[in-house]
Amino acid sequence: MAESLKRRGAIVRAPENFLSGDQIAAVGAGRRDFLRQAMIAAAAVGAGAAMPARAAEASAGDPDILNLPPWSTTLGKPVASTPYGSPSKFETNLVRRESPGLTRVGASSVSFAPLQGLFGIITPSGLHFERHHQGWQDVDPARHRLMINGLVGTPKVYTMDDLMRLPSVSRIHFIECGANSGMEWGNVAVPTVQYTHGMLSCSEFTGVPLSVLLEDCGYERSDGHYVLAEGADGSSMTRTIPIDNALDDVIVAYGQNGEMLRPENGYPLRLVVPGVQGVSWVKWLRRIEIGDQPYGTKDESLHYVDLMPDGTHRQYSSIQEAKSVITTPSGGQQLVGQGYYTVTGLAWSGRGAIRRVDVSADGGRNWRRAKLETPVLSKALTRFNIDWEWDGAPAILQSRAIDDTGYVQPTMPQLRAVRGSKSIYHNNAIQSWAVAPSGEVSNVQVG
Repeated sequence: MAESLKRRGAIVRAPENFLSGDQIAAVGAGRRDFLRQAMIAAAAVGAGAAMPARAAEASAGDPDILNLPPWSTTLGKPVASTPYGSPSKFETNLVRRESPGLTRVGASSVSFAPLQGLFGIITPSGLHFERHHQGWQDVDPARHRLMINGLVGTPKVYTMDDLMRLPSVSRIHFIECGANSGMEWGNVAVPTVQYTHGMLSCSEFTGVPLSVLLEDCGYERSDGHYVLAEGADGSSMTRTIPIDNALDDVIVAYGQNGEMLRPENGYPLRLVVPGVQGVSWVKWLRRIEIGDQPYGTKDESLHYVDLMPDGTHRQYSSIQEAKSVITTPSGGQQLVGQGYYTVTGLAWSGRGAIRRVDVSADGGRNWRRAKLETPVLSKALTRFNIDWEWDGAPAILQSRAIDDTGYVQPTMPQLRAVRGSKSIYHNNAIQSWAVAPSGEVSNVQVG
């Protein structure tokens, strides 16, 4: 299969699990890139240009061009033979992956979304990244309750039926773990975009605005200025959220991508806090408390804090600043032959919408403006792409995001000048991918 795709001018992808090669039975092929090359060849022919030699050879030597395959001459499977649809058997290599040894136990580990193989901006629910502190649970919605207490006029307890009867909203937002790209602070530790940036996903979430529930409980703005959100998992994850966030766009969500939340994403109820690091998006949400000061829970006073160069800890720095990454070509991939490619990737900002993305092929010396694909939404992923003619020489691909506040994504040296090199969280530096004359793409740091 890989050899056939090579003949057709595809980008052939390397195994994604760099830590344990025997966990992957076969090398996955670049679906998007194969389709792209096919369309390029077709466009060239339609314009009167000569078909690339690789494409012409493949057409002449491929018997499927002249003979109908079995699926074109036989009856297909009946409807509803798979009541809940699954991906094709030919797409089994596109999965979220854990990094072995990242945590002591798998219940508190991470699985990374395969950004290199996704289209558009929506992450399929089954490929949404995971980060748990004491494993995930499949909670019985009939037994689940949400309590709202503290500085409210009338504390209340809601069932799932109660919540789903209230007015709902559906919005598309990204969620990014605060530790995403954390291993890049000290050195180039991982080779693929799945591991450098894969603690990132984007979904359409459906639920009740938190402001509606607070109003229902008789909350007065003068009563309290902070929200404590508590989860029902074994770690009882708790996070403080400023009331301005809570009354703005926070959602108590039960739906994701048109269906109920998946268990590993917080079923049956989670908090959606747009633009804020994922740990505040409390899963299995069971309690909201209103208070007059930050609660200082363990995961906001000891963890998820920024280690500054002078040794102090910066707390409550939850906003995910503007960031971008090229997903194709990216580390672990292989360019097959010189010529035209489309460079594509994702950009996002926790402060609003992406206004612009620039792309460089020479390590940041020169930049060109990329095209932003619609929709371009606030606090959501934005897909960008730009054409690139590779001449076979070494290249360093980078992307730089600018959001609608004017914030410009920094280089790694710029970020280290302020934050040092021993931090873990909130690394939004420009990512660099080196393209070797052989076409091999790898992770490098510039400057």
